[in-house]
Amino acid sequence: MKFNLTKDLIFFDVESTGLNVVRDRILQIALIKYSPNKEEPEELSLLINPGVPIPAESYAIHGISAQDVANKPTFGQVAEQIYNFIGDGDLAGYNSARFDVPILMEEFARVGMELSMEGRSSVDVQRIFYKMEPRTLSAAMRYYCNKELEGAHDALADVRATVDVLKGQLERYDGVDLIVDEEKTIPAPIVNDVKALHDFTSDLKTIDATQRLKYNAEGIIVFNFGKYANQAVADVLKKDKNYYNWIITKDFSSQVKQIIKRIYNEHVAG
Repeated sequence: MKFNLTKDLIFFDVESTGLNVVRDRILQIALIKYSPNKEEPEELSLLINPGVPIPAESYAIHGISAQDVANKPTFGQVAEQIYNFIGDGDLAGYNSARFDVPILMEEFARVGMELSMEGRSSVDVQRIFYKMEPRTLSAAMRYYCNKELEGAHDALADVRATVDVLKGQLERYDGVDLIVDEEKTIPAPIVNDVKALHDFTSDLKTIDATQRLKYNAEGIIVFNFGKYANQAVADVLKKDKNYYNWIITKDFSSQVKQIIKRIYNEHVAG
């Protein structure tokens, strides 16, 4: 099966020093790029020196040691290569909305680059799987592809498996309705269209991976924490500009800061 594309679609996966998208660092990144006018995808796989210790519990999962990355480039040294490989393409991954995308955004932000999600679709294959058939990636391979996942927690093996799983999902759920409950059915939500998959897998309530921002019932972006919880971000920034400065300078994710800056420029500075 070929993906129905209007622009590049980049599947990617990272292995890291931990699960905190703000504080932890990427150790390995693998990307596979599908392009509308190319028959074969391009691959890029890199080991990265994180510049920080690798906790034993993380090593136990991915098997990447300090010795493995001691002579590898830092993220800053390969950032431009990764950025150019992604270009303006859409992104896809497994649990990418909650982890891979935001931690990659943080790494770019540390070296003075911005991976903007504006105008870029993002397909989280895990969310299709969890909504349609709640399981793990290994079980997804068995269920959709009728084969075992070999080399789990190696970034390139995982991203190849993710490609296979999405293809299997597109085939299995072609024309299949999602029955939410007795009163609600979503007609055939899984289709070979990146924007439609983006809409299906996106969490329409929370906006960022750290869940600091969300949409309210009226579709307005509000704070999801602190003294201004549930208040419109634009209204808060208008009346309390110090709050804007506090967020921009404190330990919030670059994803949150990008959104706050955009709202500030649109509603306050503009």
